[in-house]
Amino acid sequence: MPRTQLKYRKMSGNNQQLNILVSGGGTGGHIFPALSIANELKRRYPDARILFVGADGRMEMEKVPAAGYNIIGLPVSGFDRKHLLRNIKVVARLFNSLGQAKRIVKDFKPDIAIGVGGYASGPTLKAAQKQGVPTLLQEQNSYAGVTNKLLAKQADCICVAYEGMERFFPADKIVLTGNPVRRNLLECGATPQQARQAMGANPNKRTVLIIGGSLGARTINNAIIDGLEQLGKHEHDMQVIWQTGKLYDQRCREALAASGVKNVIQMPFITNMDMAYRAADLVVSRAGASSISELQLLGKAAILVPSPNVAEDHQTKNAMALVNRDAAIMVSDADASQKLISTMLETVTDDARLTTLGDHVSAMALRNAAERIADEAEKIMGIRD
Repeated sequence: MPRTQLKYRKMSGNNQQLNILVSGGGTGGHIFPALSIANELKRRYPDARILFVGADGRMEMEKVPAAGYNIIGLPVSGFDRKHLLRNIKVVARLFNSLGQAKRIVKDFKPDIAIGVGGYASGPTLKAAQKQGVPTLLQEQNSYAGVTNKLLAKQADCICVAYEGMERFFPADKIVLTGNPVRRNLLECGATPQQARQAMGANPNKRTVLIIGGSLGARTINNAIIDGLEQLGKHEHDMQVIWQTGKLYDQRCREALAASGVKNVIQMPFITNMDMAYRAADLVVSRAGASSISELQLLGKAAILVPSPNVAEDHQTKNAMALVNRDAAIMVSDADASQKLISTMLETVTDDARLTTLGDHVSAMALRNAAERIADEAEKIMGIRD
């Protein structure tokens, strides 16, 4: 791995040249907040050097350079709970990553290290803490991740998106900021009719947007495949925009073609999510932290199908934080095959229910999260009182 050889210098006044280290990733739920925070700091300090540290082979190694930032990959990976002997290699990778992270911090000399969760943030933030670098953690979920819990004691600030996080972190370090989301989602000026046209849909029909995350969701896709005939019976009054994920694209495309159903538009990945959200009367989604923050900020009625394949079942906890305030409907992964289609059809045709869900989820939104987190970063760097 090439070592960074960036010369450290700092200028006075408003032209401070800062070195900012950002680490974490693994999923879009970690990467998009990290990029939003970096973008806000870069907006405030155009001369800042921002370096990302991610995990080799993970999504951030592609997404971060595409956003214009440098990234170094560590060989770190998660523990395999099903095949315990494989963890010998995992431990070896962890020690290798700790050594590499130590060198990265020593060479880059960051003014601050920001961790957003994910495999790489553990060794990177731990190395920064050991070298006396101020650290800020950003926890997206209502149930804190293992990495952030381990780093919390030595962190200077912990930015969270849910109340009640004192059960995981020192109360005096917690700041309620919300989760940053992609700025373009909030800036879409299209009407729902214009957005539906842009998505290739009928501008005048009730619209359900189905998103299973960037990789897709097998359970949701299977439920839609099994329910295509039922959806087709409602062609006169509703339509579906269905993001399947690239992995499931061929199977879902073939099933849709074989069904002859005309009111379902299927695609492997949606690039213009601003238009997709704007087009939707109802969203069906996993319950990742970033997705929930987007729903809150956009005031979208939603049916949440939490993924069971996440640490400590945190997506169910995320979803229940909304369900308990009548701000979303939850269908469990186990029940999706039986209940998802009927719940969709019942909800999308109920104006009062859509309005209630939208109003309640909007009331939970924490706005300007990237700006708030950047403010906290400035405070622990001594730039802001």
